[in-house]
Amino acid sequence: MLQRLDQKLQLQQRLSQQQIQSLQLLQLPTLELEQVMRQQLELNPMLEELPKEESEEQEEGLSSEEEGEPEEEKELDSDFDEVDWSEYLAAGYEMGYPMRQGGDLDEDRQQPVVVSQPSLADHLLQQLRIAFSSPEELRIGEVIIGNIDEDGYLVCPVQQISASLNVPETEVERVLETIQTFDPSGVGATDLRECLMIQLREQGRQDSPAMRIVQSRLEDLKRHHYRKIAESLKLTEGEIREALKVISGLTPKPAAAAFGSEARQITPDLIVEKVDDKYVVILNDRSIPTLRVNPRYLSLLKGSNTSEDERKYVLERLNSARWLIRTIEQRRSTVLRLMKFIVKRQRDFFDQGVSGLKPMVLQEAADSLELHPSTISRVTNGKYVQAPHGIFELKYFFDSKINSVSGEGVSAKRMMERIRELIEAEDSQDPLSDQQIVELLNKEGFNIARRTVAKYRNRMRIPPTAYRRKF
Repeated sequence: MLQRLDQKLQLQQRLSQQQIQSLQLLQLPTLELEQVMRQQLELNPMLEELPKEESEEQEEGLSSEEEGEPEEEKELDSDFDEVDWSEYLAAGYEMGYPMRQGGDLDEDRQQPVVVSQPSLADHLLQQLRIAFSSPEELRIGEVIIGNIDEDGYLVCPVQQISASLNVPETEVERVLETIQTFDPSGVGATDLRECLMIQLREQGRQDSPAMRIVQSRLEDLKRHHYRKIAESLKLTEGEIREALKVISGLTPKPAAAAFGSEARQITPDLIVEKVDDKYVVILNDRSIPTLRVNPRYLSLLKGSNTSEDERKYVLERLNSARWLIRTIEQRRSTVLRLMKFIVKRQRDFFDQGVSGLKPMVLQEAADSLELHPSTISRVTNGKYVQAPHGIFELKYFFDSKINSVSGEGVSAKRMMERIRELIEAEDSQDPLSDQQIVELLNKEGFNIARRTVAKYRNRMRIPPTAYRRKF
């Protein structure tokens, strides 16, 4: 095989480092953007935070119409002697990042919205310190709690805990019995049967038919063998029905509902409020620092004793600072423009709720705003808006379309809501099948397949017909 070296000339398009930074900043939600900006304040000496008093003055003088795309900022010439530094720095000094364009926020609306809770372990440890005072009991309890999973089940055998701590099994079991009385009810169980039995004991149903079913006929209950349960336990139809009602009210995963996710908070990036008959879009960025170019470096650039390397370094930092400010301004403008388009396109949603949500894809917003769909995707990624009906991710407003006889179509989310309404209104003893739901929706003028109904039902975590039927 002949090997040789060849040279060829070709053109390639590659993103510059500044363009990559611009795309990254566009994608960041408000809280992460604040962290990046404060990091840049530490790294770039040419940047400084505008004092609060001056920032408010700048905000008051800002027109609500100044939302266009910022002009392209050219790189600075490296010929130092031909640059008018006084004029340049003066321009840079005024080019601060004017925050909070598009509305004003009071202090209450600035606060982040808490959407989750403290961890399960913290909740249990707090109860443990109330229940026990002995260091040995606390040590055993902490190990037990450390082996309880996110659903509330003990995943480590008592024997193993006993061996690791070098204490008798009876001591571990005694502490575990106390932990099993903690909130949430059923926590610390080793399996589903024990979890349900703990909850029944908490309710004072130790001798009830429900306890007997859970204790000895749980597998038959899972398979809906109600007749077999009634015969083996000699229970009447009324007792079975009452027991099933009690059991259905128990929680198979006691910790999942209240402690299923790590504690975090969401600060809405945007706020939409109705003023008179119009919706006002407000950018919730009051926590983000207002940036400007540091004017103290003017003397360094004008000084005759400054070396060329020093002036070159300052010039590079100055270019970086101005580019960052321009990029953030462009991000703000793009986010506001997109949210205003969403409000205009989804006006019925903001008036009526989910029933008014219209189908919309990223391409529609891209065509209207003259942006690329990938840009729209970056803007909607991880950003939230506080609307009159709650807090929604921007991606929530983009949804596929279900065709109707009229040709208008409805959003998939609206169709899911309609399926939920039909199921909630069904006869519990004769629940609707997926095919029956399709037929009802077809009568309402919607063209939808049975597999689509099944997909939406599973997405809403609604069980099939057989599991919705009440005995």
